[in-house]
Amino acid sequence: MRLRIAAALGTVYVLWGSTYLGIRVAIDDLPPFTMLAIRFLIAGALLYAWTRPKHPAPDARGWLAAAITGSGLLFVGTGAVAWAELHIDSGLVALVVAMVPLWLALFDRTRLSGLAILGLALGFGGVAALAGPGSDAFRPATLVVVVGTLGWAGASLVSRTAPLPRNGLGAAMQMLCGGAVLAVAGAARGELGQVHMPSLGGVAAVAYLVVFGSLVAFTAYTWLLRNVATSLVGTYAFVNPVVAVLLGTVFLGEPLTLRTILAGSVIVAGVALIVAAPVRRYPARREVVQPAYGQAQVR
Repeated sequence: MRLRIAAALGTVYVLWGSTYLGIRVAIDDLPPFTMLAIRFLIAGALLYAWTRPKHPAPDARGWLAAAITGSGLLFVGTGAVAWAELHIDSGLVALVVAMVPLWLALFDRTRLSGLAILGLALGFGGVAALAGPGSDAFRPATLVVVVGTLGWAGASLVSRTAPLPRNGLGAAMQMLCGGAVLAVAGAARGELGQVHMPSLGGVAAVAYLVVFGSLVAFTAYTWLLRNVATSLVGTYAFVNPVVAVLLGTVFLGEPLTLRTILAGSVIVAGVALIVAAPVRRYPARREVVQPAYGQAQVR
């Protein structure tokens, strides 16, 4: 069991961290929204075909929830990442995306412990040092990634209570809906006129994103959620940026400055504190029930 957990964690760490490199290679041949549409429509169709026979057909409410959450996760979140990588380094994008757990901790209905508050301060401080005013990374593309992290975090929180199938079918529906929205957005941006026969490297990058980024890593992630503590699963959020920065430096020649190392370390430390902090939810609202005989009861 320990070996399986280690293998699954390693899969999520490396494969999701490497998707930033895969996106950067893929958008050399294909425009960003169209490339993502191809990725998620193919992955969603494969996963839907695999899981649908095992479960009841989703209803209209389920598809509406998939459209809302899939758009937030894949169009706003991943779409911002792919578009930004046209303008800034993939490693920098990955470091800014590490803000997602910070937003989740800030917006979730929890009482933040002192450790979590310290993690928030470190995380946002690291992002400000890395990409704030006065830095080389202070560009519109960086701000777009920040907006993308908000979209991903918000859609993640909505997904917790959305009427989606709690299995791979729900993820397939989100990918199909998100891919459709990305396809429409790409057409609206005039990307269809930019599509040409991709190189072998571009095809390989898209295939890698479909198979390993959207299917293999997702399967490992969902298995971890069912078998280990959520805090352990959440460690991917501060390992992925490290993997992305290293791969970007080695394969793309992206500069690794002292400022990036220091600010990235602060961000990773902040996210680590958020993951390690104890979760204390607010108590449920007490509902007053007035019986017919007039004596109030509280439950």
